[in-house]
Formats: sequence, C-alpha cells, structure tokens
Amino acid sequence: MDPQLLQFFGSLAAILLLAGIAWSLKLGPERKLESEEDARRAAGEAVDGFDAEKLSLDSEGRGALLSDASGNILLLRPHGTHFAGRILTAAASAAIEGDTLVIDTAEKRYGAARLVLDDAPAWVQRIEAIK
Repeated sequence: MDPQLLQFFGSLAAILLLAGIAWSLKLGPERKLESEEDARRAAGEAVDGFDAEKLSLDSEGRGALLSDASGNILLLRPHGTHFAGRILTAAASAAIEGDTLVIDTAEKRYGAARLVLDDAPAWVQRIEAIK
C-alpha cells in the first residue's frame, strides 16, 4: 500500500477516535440556558431542592439569577458543558457596568459573573440586601 495513503487513513482513524472520545466525555460547545425551565433544571442540579420564585436569564443564555421564598439568591454560570451554581452570601457584591450586571461572589474559585439582564437594578438591590 502507498505510504501516503496509509498515513492518510491512519490520520483519519486518529481524528475519528479523538472525536469519539470528546463526544463520550460530553465535551463540546458551551451550553446555553434557552428558557426558564432550563434555568430551573440547572438550579436543581447545582443546589438540590432549590425552588426559584424569581428568575432572570442572561440575554445570551450564559447564566441566570434565581431567588427562592427564603430570599436565597442562586447564581448560575457556565462551567464547561454544565452550569455551576452558588448561593450568594453577604460577601457577594453586584454592580452595573453599561448594560452588564457584574456579580462578584467573593469566592476565588468561583469568581465573578457577567450577565445582561432586563431587571439588573432590582438584582443589585436584592444582592446588596443579603445578610
């Protein structure tokens, strides 16, 4: 067999193998929150039993803020192909920069999130009121 043809098929097999591994590990493009139902599902995965009363989705589906009946506020942001969630504490802060709400969780490992929300000023007030 021609060495170039052998190299071509070997390379093709390696690419298909790597694509199969990536698919099996569910690696791929960043997941988006398309609806409130998606956000509620992601919140339930992040914090078992979190029952949101108020919810705002980022305009691009890159995250969400949710609050429950007790006043707990859950921040969802992308983490690979999943969403990571944190219940905000009194150490968290929020500010509006242009049309973006910037939420600093005060957790070095989680970091800050940037969301474009229709009701950003209301969320700033809720976050600043956390005790």
